[in-house]
Amino acid sequence: QVQLVESGGGLVQPGGSLRLSCAGSGRTFSNYIMGWFRQAPGKEREFVAAISASGYYADSVKGRFTISRDTAKNTVYLQLNSLKPEDTAVYYCAAARYASGRGYDPSVYDYWGQGTQVTVSS
Repeated sequence: QVQLVESGGGLVQPGGSLRLSCAGSGRTFSNYIMGWFRQAPGKEREFVAAISASGYYADSVKGRFTISRDTAKNTVYLQLNSLKPEDTAVYYCAAARYASGRGYDPSVYDYWGQGTQVTVSS
């Protein structure tokens, strides 16, 4: 059974940091594009970051978030720095075998995690 399990979410003050993890099991994801998306209440799911050979980001998080992967651990990470209240959302990781340059598009992803809540508030 293929699974992606996120962890690391929580409550943090504005300007703070968190590191999200996404551990894969059931198959090796080293050849997959790994992505992070988020969904705030009442809003559509939006692209945050993705990584194949290198990472790329949504403009709203560029310079603040960093995506990385450890293929030996079958895990992808998202470092969230300089957090803002508007970053509050459920964060999901996802895996795509083929993205055809559309890693920002949730429809290309084959597997999804259950999500982890990030709340930025004072």
